[in-house]
Amino acid sequence: MFRVSGLTRWVTAHGAGHAQWYIERFRRMAAEGVDLEGEARLVDAMLARRSRVLDAGCGPGRVGAQLAARGHVVVGVDADRALIEAAEADHPGPTWLVADLAELDLAVRGEREPFDAAVVAGNVMPFLAPGTEGTVLARIAAHLRDDGLIVVGFGLDRGYPLADFDAQSAAAGLELEHRFATWDLRPWQDDASFAVTVLRLPRPCR
Repeated sequence: MFRVSGLTRWVTAHGAGHAQWYIERFRRMAAEGVDLEGEARLVDAMLARRSRVLDAGCGPGRVGAQLAARGHVVVGVDADRALIEAAEADHPGPTWLVADLAELDLAVRGEREPFDAAVVAGNVMPFLAPGTEGTVLARIAAHLRDDGLIVVGFGLDRGYPLADFDAQSAAAGLELEHRFATWDLRPWQDDASFAVTVLRLPRPCR
């Protein structure tokens, strides 16, 4: 099992047992017919068929499963074993792995081919262990092909300043390509409560 770097805010904010509550919440919402596919629709629109997608901080597999259903090859990673076990049970097909995003090295797990895109949904960034956000962005970027995308969404009321995210993204070699206020592409405004950001790893100069 991969070691988790420090205590994430997911653990310190919620404590033991929260993962099961989270799993059951989304199972219940799915059973009730709630639309849970918005993130996957957006990412899918940017990709060719059979793209390789990294679902970073995949939780119980909701987003990655929808991308797989749309014809993509998905590898999902999360540090919480209970969430990965739920993903395996509820969404067979994609590859689900327990892994620490701050130490991400999927080549040693047999995933040596670079990814066309990564999605970081569900407030993953604000829930990381404090001080690891820039490292996580760099480790995700290291798994992308040249010109690959990272699509990141998180609430702006969770203690992780957008200015910090932008600085850490730039330090990881990523370029800000688009920003929206919602996953359904409502225009960005400075007073928005949520940010969806499309980052791109540029092609190297020849």
